[in-house]
Amino acid sequence: FFLNINIFCIFRLVRDYTITMNFAFASAILVGSATAFSSPSFVARNSALSMSAATESELYTFEKSKEIFAEAKTLMPGGVSSPVRAFKSVGGDPVVFDRVKGAYAWDVDENKYIDYVGTWGPAIIGHADDVVLAAVAKTMAKGTSFGAPCPLENELAKMVIDAVPSVEMVRFTNSGTEACMGMIRLVRAFTNREKIIKFEGCYHGHADSFLVQAGSGVATLGLPDSPGVPSGATKSTLCAEYNNLESVKAIFEENDDISAIILEPVVGNSGFIKPDQDFLEGLRKLADDNGSLLVF
Repeated sequence: FFLNINIFCIFRLVRDYTITMNFAFASAILVGSATAFSSPSFVARNSALSMSAATESELYTFEKSKEIFAEAKTLMPGGVSSPVRAFKSVGGDPVVFDRVKGAYAWDVDENKYIDYVGTWGPAIIGHADDVVLAAVAKTMAKGTSFGAPCPLENELAKMVIDAVPSVEMVRFTNSGTEACMGMIRLVRAFTNREKIIKFEGCYHGHADSFLVQAGSGVATLGLPDSPGVPSGATKSTLCAEYNNLESVKAIFEENDDISAIILEPVVGNSGFIKPDQDFLEGLRKLADDNGSLLVF
């Protein structure tokens, strides 16, 4: 079981809290889609909107954000380090943020927002919680990186294993892309097969073999797939339609060498798509019947 350590470092820091948590696990948790910060008045007018470029009004101005992002575009491709932050696929410019606390975020122009993003998951008890900050400071006093094993790795691993019934062992990585790269190598080695089934709109990092109809994760250029990916890198990646079990059955009928089915169990990279229970259970049975693995 591979996962992104950035998501789970928060476990160590909030172990004294009682939190009920329902996780949609992938081989790494990847919950990136377009920005979902909203100002209070913007929420009142657009409560159903999940992603939006900020618009000027009498109350909110974005001059500093525009200046900083304009400079960023001269320094980084698209002006960002993560493709979905560029807003090319939805229009407008991203807001540049200065600080966060609790449920709120402030941008560089001092506009205040209600934060519905929560750093894509880790800020489950709000931003900059005082207890969490104290625990971070205590740990940082020992050093920020060892390049060697440390006791907290064991503690974190045990917490993840205890939290997820299907997890027996864990391998930590620095990013979701790395986690999925390790996962795909593992399933291919275990099954001695090469092909995988993924779903339209699901994003599993930017490794070449996953950049096929990958949702918002490749949206910087507004293209459905990423330029520069050789055709040979994706020839073993087969795409099915989410919530359509018949499309998966059709692929299995035409291919007897599927190593695994991989999906976001709840899609978050092409809008929010709720799974049908029968669909997920059907995938489990199809994988078992065909000697393939099922990866969330």
